[in-house]
Amino acid sequence: MQRWRGYDAAPPGWGRSVVTIGVFDGVHRGHQETIGHAVKRAKELGVQSVVVTFDPHPSEVVRPGSHPPVLTEPARKAELIEQLGVDALCVQPFTLDFSRLPAEEFVHDVLVTHLHAALVVVGDNFRFGHRAAGDIELLRRLGRTFGFGVEAAPLLADGSTVFSSTYVRACVDAGDVEAAARALGRPHRVEGVVVRGDRRGRELGFPTANLLTSEHAAVPAEGVYAAWLVRGRGERLPAAVSIGTNPTFSGRERRVEAYVLDFDGDLYGERLALDFVVRLREQRTYSAIEPLVAQIDEDVAQTREALAG
Repeated sequence: MQRWRGYDAAPPGWGRSVVTIGVFDGVHRGHQETIGHAVKRAKELGVQSVVVTFDPHPSEVVRPGSHPPVLTEPARKAELIEQLGVDALCVQPFTLDFSRLPAEEFVHDVLVTHLHAALVVVGDNFRFGHRAAGDIELLRRLGRTFGFGVEAAPLLADGSTVFSSTYVRACVDAGDVEAAARALGRPHRVEGVVVRGDRRGRELGFPTANLLTSEHAAVPAEGVYAAWLVRGRGERLPAAVSIGTNPTFSGRERRVEAYVLDFDGDLYGERLALDFVVRLREQRTYSAIEPLVAQIDEDVAQTREALAG
């Protein structure tokens, strides 16, 4: 898959293409349907498929301070999109100037002049251009003018639940990582670098990897989870993960700490990922060390059981 930073990075001589556009945070099952349809249509037409996405999130530029929790880090999003068979990924820097581009200019400059769109595939709630003034009907009218087709992919739903990034974020925020996984088609992942903590887990007999996540990462609600720790080129290790402030020890800083089962090694400085499988319980405060250790023993046993299948 080719990767471009900005639509003007399309190589000289780039031919006709099928283009799909969106933030695609999470690359959830609805996104997969839309992108997969674009890839399928590109193959049928004998042209290349292009995914156009944006960085940073448009809401942060249009309404500073409103950046939503991020479901997929940029490298992970690119990896997931590549797995869908896309020919080129265009990450467009989303600036104030770009946000002010009128809908008609967006179509002419991006879709026609640079990407040579033969067909544009978008979700049926797609909006574009300055103040999101453009809709699918305008896109179709411009398509007739400039010679490209438009196909709207219906939103994917499970019963009354429509799969969307907003829905997945709500599931993660509530700690319902199982519902999030159903919408994503895979476990929700949180990435970060292992940094030194207060080493209290080691003193209790359960050394943990303290994960420093990015500023806007979509971290699940406080609680204890069974998860897979992913390192290197895909090595997966079972882990019991605690998210919270360590209330028993009057902690204030919210942390993501993973106790890796049956592991005796040094993870400091490594960039790791946690794939969350199930929430085991909420955070609790204990009056003494002994009941805390007993509960951690139970958490480890439940983690083994949850990940055994």
